[in-house]
Amino acid sequence: MINRIRDIRVQQGLTLADVAARCEPATTAQTIGRLETGMRNLSLAWMNRIAAALGVEPELLLKSEGAQPARIVATLDDGGAEALANPRDAVPPTEIGAGDAWLVVTVSGPCGEYRAGDQIWLRRHSPEHAGRLMNRDVLVPRPGGRFGFGRLIDADGQRVALLPPATGRPQVVIDHPAWIASADLLVRNL
Repeated sequence: MINRIRDIRVQQGLTLADVAARCEPATTAQTIGRLETGMRNLSLAWMNRIAAALGVEPELLLKSEGAQPARIVATLDDGGAEALANPRDAVPPTEIGAGDAWLVVTVSGPCGEYRAGDQIWLRRHSPEHAGRLMNRDVLVPRPGGRFGFGRLIDADGQRVALLPPATGRPQVVIDHPAWIASADLLVRNL
C-alpha cells in the first residue's frame, strides 16, 4: 500500500522516533520506518495511531496511485536552487494542520501589502490568547455579521485594537470579540 507517512513526517520536521513516541501506546522508530516503507502492513489500527501522532486525518496517510501530487523537488536560498536528492510529496498545510477549519479572506483590490487576487488563510484563536498574536494580521468578528481586519496592536482579553492595512484608515477597536483569527498563510498567484 502506497502511503504518505514519510512525506508528512518530514514536512513537519519530525524524526521516526518523534512519531513513535507520539503514538498511543508508544512504539519504536523501527516500526514506524517499516510502516513508512511498506515493509510492514499498514492496518486500519496503525493508520489511526499514526494519523493521531501526526495530527492529520487517517485518509491523508494514503495516496492514490493515479493522482500526481505536488512534489518538493528543490530548495532555494541565496546560493540558488538546489535539487533534492530524493524529491517527496508536498502535503498542503491545510491538510496537515489540526484544529478548527481554516477561514479564508479574498482580496478584491489592493490593500496595504495585499494584492487583488490574494487569499489570506487564517486560524481561529480564543480572545484570551490575543497576546500571542500581537503585530500579526488578524480577522475579528464584529456585531451585525461584519468583520475587522488589520494588524493587532493592542489586546487585553476584553477588547482588541486593529490597525487596518490600508494607509490613512483609523484604528478599529472591537469589544468582547468571540474569537480572533490569525493570518497564517498567504496564497498569491505569481
